Amino acid sequence: MEAPLLLSWLLLLCFGRLAAEHGLSPPSPASPRVQDYPFMNWSLPWDQRVQDLVSRLTLDEMVQQMAHGGASNNGPAPAITRLGIKPYQWGTECLSGDVDAGPATSFPQALGMSATFNYDMVYKMAKATSDEVRAKNNNYTSHGDYSFHTGLSCWSPVINILRDPRWGRNQETYGEDPWLSGFLSRAYVTGLQGDHPRYVEANAGCKHFDVYGGPENIPVSRFSFDAKVSDRDWRMTFLPQFQDCVESGAWSIMCSYNSINGVPACANKQLLTDILRNEWGFKGYVVSDQGAIENIMQAHHYTSSIPATAAAAVNAGTSLEDGNYYDNVFNHIGDAVNMGLISQDTVKEAVSRLFIVRMRLGEFDPPDMNPYTKLEVSVVQSEEHRNIALQAALETVVLMKNTKDKGLPITQPVQSACVVGPFIDNPPLLFGDYAPIIMDQYVVTPLAGIQKQTHIGTDKLNSANGCNDGPKCNSYNGNDIKNACSGVDLAIVCLGTGNDVEREGSDRADISLPGSQLQLLQDAVGAASGPAVLVLYNAGPLNISWAKENSSVVAILEHFFPAQSAGSALARVLTGQYNPAGRLPNTWPASLSQVPAITNYTMVNRTYRYFEGEPLYSFGYGLSYTQFNYSDLSVVPKSITAGGNVTVDVTVTNVGSLDGDEVVQVYISWMKVPIPAPMRQLVGTQRVSIPSGKMTKLSFTIISKQMQLYTTKWEILPGEIAVYVGGQQPNQKTQAPSNVLNSTFSITK
Repeated sequence: MEAPLLLSWLLLLCFGRLAAEHGLSPPSPASPRVQDYPFMNWSLPWDQRVQDLVSRLTLDEMVQQMAHGGASNNGPAPAITRLGIKPYQWGTECLSGDVDAGPATSFPQALGMSATFNYDMVYKMAKATSDEVRAKNNNYTSHGDYSFHTGLSCWSPVINILRDPRWGRNQETYGEDPWLSGFLSRAYVTGLQGDHPRYVEANAGCKHFDVYGGPENIPVSRFSFDAKVSDRDWRMTFLPQFQDCVESGAWSIMCSYNSINGVPACANKQLLTDILRNEWGFKGYVVSDQGAIENIMQAHHYTSSIPATAAAAVNAGTSLEDGNYYDNVFNHIGDAVNMGLISQDTVKEAVSRLFIVRMRLGEFDPPDMNPYTKLEVSVVQSEEHRNIALQAALETVVLMKNTKDKGLPITQPVQSACVVGPFIDNPPLLFGDYAPIIMDQYVVTPLAGIQKQTHIGTDKLNSANGCNDGPKCNSYNGNDIKNACSGVDLAIVCLGTGNDVEREGSDRADISLPGSQLQLLQDAVGAASGPAVLVLYNAGPLNISWAKENSSVVAILEHFFPAQSAGSALARVLTGQYNPAGRLPNTWPASLSQVPAITNYTMVNRTYRYFEGEPLYSFGYGLSYTQFNYSDLSVVPKSITAGGNVTVDVTVTNVGSLDGDEVVQVYISWMKVPIPAPMRQLVGTQRVSIPSGKMTKLSFTIISKQMQLYTTKWEILPGEIAVYVGGQQPNQKTQAPSNVLNSTFSITK
């Protein structure tokens, strides 16, 4: 042989051996170069490129792309070497920062972010998260690393409704209101995906679709639970925020574990095709929750064979399985095709939805065209991102109680103080579920934050945990608490839940403070000579009626799971360096007797929209160190025909002595309609900073869509609608001192 021919033969032989070892296909010497394929031509339309790519795949190659959605050993989707297609990791968590992919900035958990009522804050947090996700992906893929959590496709945000205080996953949501959840999901999706006209920075995946909000494990398993829901509640409570997610451009939806009226969500054609695609125009892909495809057969008993299970999911509209095993259900799609249960065209359509996203992420374009490929890991825990984390932790704080002239802020030195409770110096408890890897050098616990300031405990600052087993507090040392707080001028008590008490897979049986935590609070209050401040780290509401009514507890702060900046934010709020303005994103019932069974999916007596009792604290509630006054309310026009919009103008004045933020809320109420309707509905909000003595004028638009009610279809009914504008809901027993204005407009046929 001539030398060049011999060299070529040896290269092919070596590649062939490597290919045999790794399951790769050697290219034919006559094959065109990969870069010459139309799907690599960036000047062609997206759909033409995707069509070309998918047309070149064998059935088995398509199956392998659909079968490996990412979690654990289920991913990545394998390479297709003959086409120059690399592996792809679909499994990434981005709820409060980039999870389990190395160092990352940690932002407050989602429920806390919703308490900010601030679109811009959620957007900034999502954008910072996306920068870190992309930067680390650039680094990982440059080293050939496609392991779990290193990809660009985020399983976030969670926009299920917080409908029951006991549900273990309340912390992951944006609260109980469909409009607020949709509003904030738009902020998250647009922040995460970026604003580039061609490329997506990291793709959002809104979950869990749908009618998923407990139980996890009490009294039955989520894996087999069948949510029985009326069409009205489905349309008016469980679907609207997902439509907002789709309309904001999200590229992924995750179908949930549960069944809906007898049909598993991941095999539910009405949900995944009729509503999601045909009604809303969704163009992206549907991925299953981990193991949800398996459970169609194993837990729901909806199908009787693996090929039939694959067919049910794919025909309904699921494109990607996040399974528990590498050899999972979707690995048998080929069998289902051969049995006539799925058409090959349906498989092509499903896999096309995966590759359009990979193209929009820039995978098949020259890297220099995509500005996101230039992001480097130096953005991780950058000063800018740490500042966003701190500002977010500040904005999440809800001031629930504050005794005038005795409570917060603490502006004069306090000589002796105690800081007690299981949350004072235990970093993991402050982060919630699905949090990034904790970077100790950036974490400030409540105790550390208070120790760094100069107002509290100038002569003596004692501390004690009290709970030997963490927040469960079944093993309690009351002597430690009494000794730490004996005779002090101020007691700061940090209580709550944490992942030990509420998280995915673990519901609460009740809403009491866990274990002996109430006793801990009472012991601290009894031992101290001065007042007490209660600080809460939790998601689901807690029965804190004793603290609310006890005059020695002069202030209560809700801080959710604030992550790395917990202590820095707390110290600033306690000492008046920051004026809190967070609002509760969910109703706090006065007792468990007000809460229907968790398995009951009617909305009767659930959330502020339908709850007829007197809550401990209401949705939208929160105090400030200053006071605001509302005036000059204008609602025009006063009469509209169905389909028209209404403009609401209002003036807000800071009449107090301190600068502060105000969360302006606009509600409507259908006054006389012949069908069930929410008692009131949030239709607009804006968080504004107003200096002391200054005023600002705000304008909101109530669009016709917000006036709709669902019967057997969406309708705008004639009648009168009340409008309320203030820093809270109207007519609440426990309320802020600011006023709430009201007006009306009418709808004619």
